[in-house]
Amino acid sequence: VQLVESGGGLVQTGGSLRLSCAASGGTFSGYGIGWFRQAPGKEREFVVGISRNDRVTYYADSLKGRFTVSRDNAENTVYLQMNSLKPEDTAVYYCAAQALRLAAALPGTGSGLYDYWGHGTQVTVSS
Repeated sequence: VQLVESGGGLVQTGGSLRLSCAASGGTFSGYGIGWFRQAPGKEREFVVGISRNDRVTYYADSLKGRFTVSRDNAENTVYLQMNSLKPEDTAVYYCAAQALRLAAALPGTGSGLYDYWGHGTQVTVSS
């Protein structure tokens, strides 16, 4: 499975961005998808996970209410809507795919659990 992120860019504090993660080369609906981010000098951190069937999501506590994840299995794409952005949201954002047997199972929060990764998209929030 190949994953390609897009939608990053430069935005002012309080602004919004919508990231996309487009998949190809595999059975997209067989994978839970996670979004991670990595800021300069920091470890990669979990942002949100979404189940294969789009019905179950899990957000990092600090991001609840500002970020919303969704997926369109017909389009092989997962979206991350980010609102009320803050300078501390500045990072490279990655999507990753974890093969899951159950449609409603959540992918894990640990980066080592994932089978495939995209190359990332830069999000910069100016103050």
